[in-house]
Amino acid sequence: MSDISYYSEEGLKKLKSELLQLEQFERPRVTQEIADARDKGDLSENAEYHAAKEEQSHLEFKIAKLKNVISNARILDESQLDTTKVLIHSNVKIKNTSNEMEFAYRLVADSETDVRNGKLSVNSPIGRGLLGKKVGEIAEIQVPNGIMKFEVLEISR
Repeated sequence: MSDISYYSEEGLKKLKSELLQLEQFERPRVTQEIADARDKGDLSENAEYHAAKEEQSHLEFKIAKLKNVISNARILDESQLDTTKVLIHSNVKIKNTSNEMEFAYRLVADSETDVRNGKLSVNSPIGRGLLGKKVGEIAEIQVPNGIMKFEVLEISR
């Protein structure tokens, strides 16, 4: 399975900025916390030391994961997007066929997801169900409550 994810230039810049923040500010802060706690004496009973070491472990995991995402990230040239079908970075307007409610989403990579601002993960059930659909087609999507049907009303860049 390929781990390649497609990002907008802005989305990739945001990931790199987060990595820089973690490496240049958070890592030294946690290292200092460990050193300060170590200076307080017996490490076997030092809760501050163990908490700082655990925080360091989580931080290093997050850094490694972010580096992996960035190394597999590709910038998508949005001007080349095919607007005849739903793809990653498509803006799509859909209608729930059971209640006639309309929604507008932009399909994005997982780390760019922000449903409140209309950015839906391409790997979410709805995102996966919409991929490849054309205007007028109905996407039948399995969700925890059953099957939902959405009509694709509009696709744009």
